[in-house]
Amino acid sequence: MRGLRALLGGDAPVIHAQITRVRGSSPREAGAEMFVGTSEIAGTIGGGTVEHQVIERARELLVAGMARDQMDLALGLELGQCCGGHLRVALTRLDAQARAAHLARLDVARLPHVLILGAGHVGRALAEVMAPLPCRVLLVDPRSAELARATAPVETRLTPLPEAEIAMAPPRSAYVIVTHDHGLDFLLTLAALRRGDAAYVGLIGSATKRARFQRFARDTDPAADLSRLTCPIGAGGLGDKHPGVIALATAQEVLGALRHADRNPTICTNPNLGKTARI
Repeated sequence: MRGLRALLGGDAPVIHAQITRVRGSSPREAGAEMFVGTSEIAGTIGGGTVEHQVIERARELLVAGMARDQMDLALGLELGQCCGGHLRVALTRLDAQARAAHLARLDVARLPHVLILGAGHVGRALAEVMAPLPCRVLLVDPRSAELARATAPVETRLTPLPEAEIAMAPPRSAYVIVTHDHGLDFLLTLAALRRGDAAYVGLIGSATKRARFQRFARDTDPAADLSRLTCPIGAGGLGDKHPGVIALATAQEVLGALRHADRNPTICTNPNLGKTARI
């Protein structure tokens, strides 16, 4: 984030590269972006040969003084990719107004992140509750139909790899796992716990589901810190399983955990850095 702020706040020219269309499989979704300077780069559109070609073209635009361009890329073997999809990438040279707008977005990005993984009844209800709170809320799901039903004014991510959103989230984020599939729930919960720097990791379910997840985690990664897990989520709902009640109680848990992490930053430090890792 600091590197991007310096890049946008400087005087050197910058190209904004953004995926505007995806067909088939792709390492990143439409909307993924990066910023390319003459020697600096911030952000990513998925890495690999595709990103390398985009960077090269962006720098050609900088040298030529061009304002914009568009690239259509097939993710096939000729690019060293096996996704098989197609990307369209828009490249735009940023003027002063556009740079200021992107800098303003960074202020929003500094808000604590809450990733709601699953856009079913509970996920959508939680997004509605969290939307007006001082958080950056992302609703993530591989199902376009479920995301289309979401009406909350939050960011959405349609992706076949929700674990990638966990990997890219900033430290001290909150993760609420409420997908349609128990196996996916377990994989995403373990991915969030493995980070070691989460403010909150919550899994929808019951005491029985928690016990099953604990067995799964011990078999998969015995080093995972299971004490960081909240399951079931929304215990303050006193057993009421209405999505709205679960959402209200879970939002209270999440907000409390985020505030606690903000007051005690070392509590959510990655344990690999030699700090404590409990909340």
